[in-house]
Amino acid sequence: MSAAAEKEWLYALDISDATWQRAPGDAEEAVEIAFLERGAVAMRNSTDPDVVLRYTEGEWRAFVLGARDGEFDLKH
Repeated sequence: MSAAAEKEWLYALDISDATWQRAPGDAEEAVEIAFLERGAVAMRNSTDPDVVLRYTEGEWRAFVLGARDGEFDLKH
């Protein structure tokens, strides 16, 4: 499947019944994620749940690996 077709499929998914998860704690504002079909992931801000970003399995894997490698660490 082409990247464009995969994104089209991903954004056409009905995620109204998605199970949203967040890190433990009682913060009012938090990043929430939901695991979707084919390894895809949806992400949203708990205070604005209508805005949802969706990532293919490959995009999510690249993000997680980059985070583990310190790619997003702040420089002081």
